[in-house]
Amino acid sequence: MADDRQQDTHPRPSTTRRRVLAAGAVAPVLAGAATPAAQALSRDRPRSLAEPEMTGLAYWADVAKALGRPGDMKRFMYHTGFPRRDLKVVSRGVRIETSLALGTHVAFVRYKDGAHLLMGDAVVTEHEMDGFSDAVLAHGIEINAVHKHLFAHQPALCWVHLHAHAHDPVPVARGLRAAFDRTGTPPDRTPPTPVLDLDTKGIDAALRSKGVQDEGIYKSVWARVERIVDGDMILPPGLGSTTTVNFQPLGRGKVAVNGDFVMTAGEVQPVLKILRKGGVGLVELHHHNLYDEPRLFFLHYWAIGDALRLAKDLSAAVHATNVVPFS
Repeated sequence: MADDRQQDTHPRPSTTRRRVLAAGAVAPVLAGAATPAAQALSRDRPRSLAEPEMTGLAYWADVAKALGRPGDMKRFMYHTGFPRRDLKVVSRGVRIETSLALGTHVAFVRYKDGAHLLMGDAVVTEHEMDGFSDAVLAHGIEINAVHKHLFAHQPALCWVHLHAHAHDPVPVARGLRAAFDRTGTPPDRTPPTPVLDLDTKGIDAALRSKGVQDEGIYKSVWARVERIVDGDMILPPGLGSTTTVNFQPLGRGKVAVNGDFVMTAGEVQPVLKILRKGGVGLVELHHHNLYDEPRLFFLHYWAIGDALRLAKDLSAAVHATNVVPFS
């Protein structure tokens, strides 16, 4: 393919699409490519809701090659991480572990009608932001949100939500690779897994969910219960619609907690009040995507304190929303 840039971007569905959508989704969506193999899906006519299709790693071999590193399967999703281990980030006096807040992630899904969807969240420095944005936009990849996950931090960072849909996912992957090459994103080298200085059993009991260790972080994840639709695509559970609670040990039972809540409009104010009652800081409240049903809001938060006390406060907020544990 001589030019992987997607040159024909189609408009989003008009408000009439709401008559055929039952629910909505989180995160961003891509346009298609100019060649027949990667031609963008038409948004000019009504379509029935597209359902995700289960795939295996072998199906995504060309995407992995284009991205320049292997991924893994998370149910319907082909997921690849690009952790920013090159960044030395400090927020509120805490040196931020990569797995707490510095992980770029992209996920691809195949649909039964042959379409493919990309959603992603990229960590870029403010210095990298313009070059990164130009690269993704030049390849037809949409930017649906730009925001912060942390309070005052150095170096200054942005979190960018990406969204794309196309018949052929490989040009999309090449566009992502071109954008990541405009940043300092390092090669894929997983460090040794440390022993966590945390009462993980106590945290699990407080959250009523089994967490997992991700390098030096202990995290729990929940997915929305209701069906989430983005445009006319049904999102598989967990794609762009998860609540995460991440614990970074600071010693002697103290932790830094960071993550995000996914909420419907009616859940936003109850969650904010519960978090503030527990002393949890509210970093940003925003959308991650443009065309979701139901409309979803995301809250990024931050706190330092006793691990078990914070787990109880965060648990109350989690269980004020319509989510279930996700692994």
